Amino acid sequence: MERVRLHRFIDLATRAAGRRPSPGPTVPAGPGTAASRTDGHEGSGRVDRRDFLLKGAAAVAAITGMAPAAFARNFGQGTEPTRYPDPDIVDLDPRFKYKLGNTPILRLHTGALWVEGCAWNGAGRYLVWSDIPNDECLRWTEEDGHVGRRFRYPAGNSNGNTFDYSGRQIAFCHGTRNVIRYEHDGTVTVLADKSDAGQALNAPNDGMVHPNDGSIWFTDPGYGALMNYEGRRYSTGSPRPFIKEAVYRIDAQSKKVTKVTDEPFKPNGMCFSHDYKLVYIADTGKSHYPDAKSVIWVYDVDGERVRNGKVFAEMTLGGKTGFADGIRCDEDGNLWAAMGWVGDGYDGVHIFAPDGKRIGQIRLPEICGNLCFGGSKRNRLFMAASQSLYAVYVETRGAHIT
Repeated sequence: MERVRLHRFIDLATRAAGRRPSPGPTVPAGPGTAASRTDGHEGSGRVDRRDFLLKGAAAVAAITGMAPAAFARNFGQGTEPTRYPDPDIVDLDPRFKYKLGNTPILRLHTGALWVEGCAWNGAGRYLVWSDIPNDECLRWTEEDGHVGRRFRYPAGNSNGNTFDYSGRQIAFCHGTRNVIRYEHDGTVTVLADKSDAGQALNAPNDGMVHPNDGSIWFTDPGYGALMNYEGRRYSTGSPRPFIKEAVYRIDAQSKKVTKVTDEPFKPNGMCFSHDYKLVYIADTGKSHYPDAKSVIWVYDVDGERVRNGKVFAEMTLGGKTGFADGIRCDEDGNLWAAMGWVGDGYDGVHIFAPDGKRIGQIRLPEICGNLCFGGSKRNRLFMAASQSLYAVYVETRGAHIT
């Protein structure tokens, strides 16, 4: 079985929290053997953690045929820094010119359950993201890397987040099955909880604000209404909890909700192109519908509607198919997609050129659920992946404010 060589990431998560590194495991010496040691003292009974893990990896390798180096990924304090250029930022095509040779992938925070919804606030210089099962929205600040839990709590099991052009946070909530906006005075406004037909929404997932008219576009795949873990399980006997999964638009002035399209089986992550002439929609319907394909759709934006829908890219790489979740465009029109549910060598971020060809990868040790560009120059990619938040600088800028 082909394995991808993994490297040690730099971990800022425990450092930012001010935690001390935990001691390595103590393993008693077996009968007839001397206790392993690394401190120069006989019979200490102490096994160095790195030595212990590498020996364990070698044992597994002997059984599976995997190289011990494949188990070297480590996020603990005191580990060796990443050798530049970072080997998990991979160019697959000459058009991928965004890798910096002297920057690493960092883990900024860990300890969550399932994270989503990265969104950057440029005025405040902070990032928000959701931990859906813990029903909270966290915040990371650029000035000192501080992470604050429960920036929003309870958060309605919010999944996606974004900011409008007035700096107000908008959240797409699983638990409360609505789209809400946090106002400057601390109140919360419900922007949408019903479809254009007056039916209750399934469980909104992700969305963005269009700069021309301030309208809010969002997806409603319904995952939050299928499980208590991320919202509330409704036993309707159908993978579409209440209504057909669809993409909607909220008019900024009238607050009218209009269905944009219901062609994707389960529309999940979405974003506009760099010039706002196109809208991309990740379809994860294969999770529940056998006839669905794991793809990203693209549509022409025609005012309040879309037209000319077609498959932009398929999610198969090396004969293995995963899912695209959150997506964002850069200033050159490339699409950056949070990817997962395959394993090492696939999970992380895939970058697609405007013609739909995969041109690059950022490999992560966890399933990536969402991403966004941020930082003062909007040249830092933040990645919400399973239990952790990662970041890496890239030589491009996000096309959108968040």
